[in-house]
Amino acid sequence: MRWQGVDATLDPRVGGVFSVLMANGMNARGEFLELVPDRRVVFTWGWIGYENLPPGSSVVEIELRADGDATVLVLTHHSIPEDELPAQQTGWRHYLPRLALAAAASDPDGDAGPP
Repeated sequence: MRWQGVDATLDPRVGGVFSVLMANGMNARGEFLELVPDRRVVFTWGWIGYENLPPGSSVVEIELRADGDATVLVLTHHSIPEDELPAQQTGWRHYLPRLALAAAASDPDGDAGPP
């Protein structure tokens, strides 16, 4: 929650729940599919009460790759309906810099959500 959302229920194990309440009141929900410590996290994604992208209807892959003393994060979001792409891109563009701050032990301000 330091980088995304205002409340969360996370059970980080294969089959465990992924649920994040966003500042705008929308709730992203899915389940963890794969967890490889320090390398990879894969979970399903969708919105409760949102028919165009319901919970579990898409998949988010996060890969961490060593690059010298740094780490490169590669996020791939699969199976998004074409008309949902702009909203999802806006969201990830808002949240990934916040994740970078949190990972660097900085504390992003409270999450007001994407502009």
